[in-house]
Amino acid sequence: MRVLATRRHDEILKRLSAQGSVSIAELAGFFDVSRETIRRDLKLLSDKGQLGIVHGGAARFEPSEPAMNLRSRENARGKAAIGRAAAGLIHNGMVVFLDSGTTTLAVAQAMSDLRDLTICTASLPIALHLCHIPGMRVHMLGGEIDPGEEAAAGIDMPEAMARFRVDIAFLGGGALSPDGEVTDFTRAGAEQRGRMIALAAKTYFVLDSSKFAKLTPLRIPNFQRAAGLIVDAKPQADIAEAVVRKGPELMVAS
Repeated sequence: MRVLATRRHDEILKRLSAQGSVSIAELAGFFDVSRETIRRDLKLLSDKGQLGIVHGGAARFEPSEPAMNLRSRENARGKAAIGRAAAGLIHNGMVVFLDSGTTTLAVAQAMSDLRDLTICTASLPIALHLCHIPGMRVHMLGGEIDPGEEAAAGIDMPEAMARFRVDIAFLGGGALSPDGEVTDFTRAGAEQRGRMIALAAKTYFVLDSSKFAKLTPLRIPNFQRAAGLIVDAKPQADIAEAVVRKGPELMVAS
């Protein structure tokens, strides 16, 4: 029995790595065991920190975010598509907030043809890219530089953000949970993003498909008030439906 349980655990983790999430019903059918047996398996793996329990199953648990230079190698084509779709929502003369991250950097890289913009960002790569484009006025939001994120962070950020009248904001996030909600790795990051949703006239999350069906620890306040979520591929049906139920429009970049 112990050998069979070990084989189940290995298969569950293999499926999680490939799919991002698994359901109790699917696993019970595959292994021909009771749902209660699968629940015990998932509980054991959760206690070891190998997955996160969600309603009806489990998802990959991501306790911390990789450094930006590592994330930049993931799904560059998908992030570029998201960047183009996001840039299409920006009009000349706007005040634009760009969060730190590799997908928001792709938004900045797609903005080269726009003019007369005021850019607010804490991201060093975004500021360096946009400050060389004619017609862009770039404001760096203050704070201590996080070398892994290549961006400013800290207690000065909320006050710096509040000084600006923001027309449109593009935010990153840690994951798109199986419950259809963008979540974050740190309390500071979650609170900062929630505050920007409240400040901006319109806010969009930009998230590539490598973050689908994962779990990170923190909820983002005001998520349901965001205008939309721009992705490079449609999430599985139950996640897509959950996003729409919460309020934001789900926009798939072509």
